[in-house]
Amino acid sequence: MTARAVLFDLDGTLADTAPDLAAAANKMRDARGLELLPLDVLRPLASAGARGLLGAAFGIGPGDPKFPSMRDEFLANYEADLCVETVLFPGIAPMLDELNARNVRWGIVTNKVARLTEPLVALLGLAEVAGCVVSGDTTPHSKPHPAPLLHAASELGVSPGHIVYVGDDLRDITAGKAAGMMTIAAAYGYCGTDSPPVTWDADCVVESPDRLAQVLRGSI
Repeated sequence: MTARAVLFDLDGTLADTAPDLAAAANKMRDARGLELLPLDVLRPLASAGARGLLGAAFGIGPGDPKFPSMRDEFLANYEADLCVETVLFPGIAPMLDELNARNVRWGIVTNKVARLTEPLVALLGLAEVAGCVVSGDTTPHSKPHPAPLLHAASELGVSPGHIVYVGDDLRDITAGKAAGMMTIAAAYGYCGTDSPPVTWDADCVVESPDRLAQVLRGSI
């Protein structure tokens, strides 16, 4: 791969947000007198946001009549405790520092809505250093549609063909390929439960942030 810029997914790629997302779902279970679920049960679904966490915690999806109100409750819980246990994955901070030192443009593209993305990115100390931050409601479409990635490319001023997108969900790779970008699957992330990252047809699969940093170092 030969790239000039990097875009990253947020949840499960740059930041380990699963503990706080799981806590929001478990708060709902507790309010209903249900036993709390272990983090290991909820963690793989964290990249799918409310849809994934509510599916795992209550067995409901967007087609269920109760889903909209339960999604609002989940998001309110999450927004109230947005960054209690959330941290950058080990190795991510030095990797971003290296990109900045090399003057490599980078940004964030997430399906998390802006009202959650913007404060979280600020709390993680990334707001002042990211070249762009594109949320799930920045464009009319969210991933796996390529629109958010193309918007980010425009923000960075780099053509899509010279950008690599890194994500821990199949829809990240689907969106990146549709946008004409190179793609890296972050197998250290949440990755869902449907298929392993090696089956996503990404240009590269990395098992750790340190390996990601090594790949980017040789690609840009």
